Amino acid sequence: MDYIGEHLWPGQLGHFFVVLSLVASLVASIAYYRASNTAGDAAHQWKLLARTAFLIDAISVLAIFSLIFFIISHHYFEYHYAWNHSDTTLEPKYLLSSIWEGQEGSFLLWTLWHGVLGAILMRTAGKYEAPVMTVISLVQFVLATMILGVYVFDIKIGNNPFVLVRDSGALDGAPFFFDSETGLLRNDYLQFILQKGGNGLNQLLQNYWMVIHPPVLFLGFASTIVPFAYAMAGLWKKDFTGWTKSALPWCLFSGAILGLGIMMGAKWAYESLTFGGYWAWDPVENASLVPWFILVAGIHTLVIFNSTGHSLRPTYFFLITAFLLVLYSTYLTRSGDLQDTSVHAFTGSGMNWHLRAFVFLFLLPAIILYVRRYRSIPFIAKEENTYSREFWMFIGSLVLFLSSLFIILFTSLPVVNKVLGTKFTIGEDREFFYNRIQVFVAIVLGILTATTQYLKYRNTEKKTFGRKILWPTVIAIAISIAIALLGNVDYEKYGAGFLVAIHLAIFAGVYAVIANGAYLKIGLHGKLKAAGASIAHVGFGIFLVGVLISSAKKEVLSMNFINPLNFGADAKEKGVENLTLFQGIKTDMGKFWATYARDTTDEKGKTTYFHIEMEKKDSTEKFTLYPDLIKNTKGQEGFSNNPDSKHYWNKDIFSYINYTDKMMAGEDTSRFRSSAMEIGDTIFYSGGFIVLNKVSVNPSDARHQFHENDTAIRAELAITALDGRKDIALPVYYLRNNQANYILDTVYSQGLAIGLSRVVDARHIEISVKESSRLTPFVALKILQFPFINLVWLGTVLMVSGFIISLFYRLKLLRNRTVRL
Repeated sequence: MDYIGEHLWPGQLGHFFVVLSLVASLVASIAYYRASNTAGDAAHQWKLLARTAFLIDAISVLAIFSLIFFIISHHYFEYHYAWNHSDTTLEPKYLLSSIWEGQEGSFLLWTLWHGVLGAILMRTAGKYEAPVMTVISLVQFVLATMILGVYVFDIKIGNNPFVLVRDSGALDGAPFFFDSETGLLRNDYLQFILQKGGNGLNQLLQNYWMVIHPPVLFLGFASTIVPFAYAMAGLWKKDFTGWTKSALPWCLFSGAILGLGIMMGAKWAYESLTFGGYWAWDPVENASLVPWFILVAGIHTLVIFNSTGHSLRPTYFFLITAFLLVLYSTYLTRSGDLQDTSVHAFTGSGMNWHLRAFVFLFLLPAIILYVRRYRSIPFIAKEENTYSREFWMFIGSLVLFLSSLFIILFTSLPVVNKVLGTKFTIGEDREFFYNRIQVFVAIVLGILTATTQYLKYRNTEKKTFGRKILWPTVIAIAISIAIALLGNVDYEKYGAGFLVAIHLAIFAGVYAVIANGAYLKIGLHGKLKAAGASIAHVGFGIFLVGVLISSAKKEVLSMNFINPLNFGADAKEKGVENLTLFQGIKTDMGKFWATYARDTTDEKGKTTYFHIEMEKKDSTEKFTLYPDLIKNTKGQEGFSNNPDSKHYWNKDIFSYINYTDKMMAGEDTSRFRSSAMEIGDTIFYSGGFIVLNKVSVNPSDARHQFHENDTAIRAELAITALDGRKDIALPVYYLRNNQANYILDTVYSQGLAIGLSRVVDARHIEISVKESSRLTPFVALKILQFPFINLVWLGTVLMVSGFIISLFYRLKLLRNRTVRL
């Protein structure tokens, strides 16, 4: 059957390039492997074939990516990927984001970066090209299978991004797409899909950070394969030391990009999510952080080896483990095992066996090769001197590894529980569970980054070390004491011991900044080209201080003790931390007056912006916040709320909407509206809100009297109007002669009729409200203040800058060494 309006050529061309990519990457893997194991002209011929095949693979991947974007941007909703991940109302930049919303697109992005990195390595890797590119080509082949989408003996291999919506099963259960007589799909089915305009992009991803964060993060993930491939090449070819200087710039590049990508994700969370922060120890966050920690540990041990000959064995271990943990994090985030514990994990897609095979395909050979070659890896039997730089750099790397082990172990509990049938949990306070350990990690790392650069390799004279480090130590102690006395840093809710640890961590961060800043002048004499490590350490110290102070001194400005809303027992938010603002009414908010002035909806009708006017009571400042709600279209009802912030040099005022009458749009208020309530719950009406105070059984007073044989329940509801007036409603539900009876209570001043409809369960009753007035706009607004939050972002920029400066410095040293050779 010919289906009206379908554009089949992009999909057919896409299928071709998927298969071409698969075949080309396999050919490149085999040819590079043969080039690695032969010599002379034969090796050269194999290498030429491998290069050609790899370039064909890279071009094919770029073509696939371009075709998917073409399909999405032209709204060809006959393709399931375009229909499921985009719609006609998306801005052009978010059409690009639609590609990596799905698993296929994220794998494709990863593969695309491998193609770019491989093309660079073919020109720069020299004698290591063949073994290094063998590893990369093999990963390319496995990633190509992830978007293949074929069945082999009833086993599905990959998900094809070019599958048609009529072949995807997405239309099953929708009878209007099918002919009622034949049961076949209608040849004009596409017109109904076009009317809807696609399922759209997840509302949380409609943020500019999600346009740039995933490409950077996936470049970071992809780049970890280069240090891994160099390490595997060294083990494979028994060239245990020759690769280390060539690999170091790649390690620094990977550390810079992966760290930047992770912190871009933190910035996205800060601007798009409503947990009030930038890091929540979410499992997906942890899955990207741990490989970075291990990679940074590997960078330090690699520097140690290149300078002293120590720590080559742990360098192999760290660089191999970092890439393997990237693969493991891929499994965690795409298997669906974390979808109940993470806000941004993929749901399961039936690829679990495929993802596990991906991990074990590289895990087992890497472990076997490392164990077999372990004794052959050169090492210096003499232990490092405790007054040597390499000794404490190794201790720092070891601390990073142990910290990573702790994080990944408890992040993996959903997988452990699934495999073993257990129910291990870290408790409800996830942040404290991790922070109580990581704060001590921060203390150790901060002190080490402050002091280690003042040590020389192999040995340092104690008096010289003490003299150089003395004044940075004194200054750091003085600043830390001032912060402790004047800064009002508060973590006492976790106990005095934890508060002491926080102050020690602040000292460690300050110490890292002061000591490394001084080292730039004392040790490096201001030579910025060689100052990458010191700048990165200064960035780490600033970052650490920013995290600790912004978290400890985070303040809720929207405290509401007069008319707090109750969001229910299971709600994460507390009503007392949300200010109720009725449109046009100036409301007291501590140091501010807050007014819900108006709201505006964009031309596409998807996003509503709330204009919240803020004015200091001393009239020194006025500004407007614009938190918004985006109407959900992605398989769920309701709204997603995006925060808005007012930025200062020393703080942010951070706001978001928790509830609004817009969430009740479309209800018919001329009829009774029923809600299940328990004591303390709140419901809204057009002129205010109603709180269930208590429930009485068989009441007997001037208003109601019941007999012993009656079963009566009376609800007491407190009604608060916009203008502050308060009323009490007492509706009754009772049984008499096995007949249900109702006594409504009418509050004439508010135009309300309120009834108690039934008993829902042991804790809940059903309250019905009828009103004749039009809904009056209101919002429940939460506003937080983050002091010195900019230190977090400044520290990140400096850390990444330090990596990049070190990268260029090492490249210069490598070029000079090559010229001399």
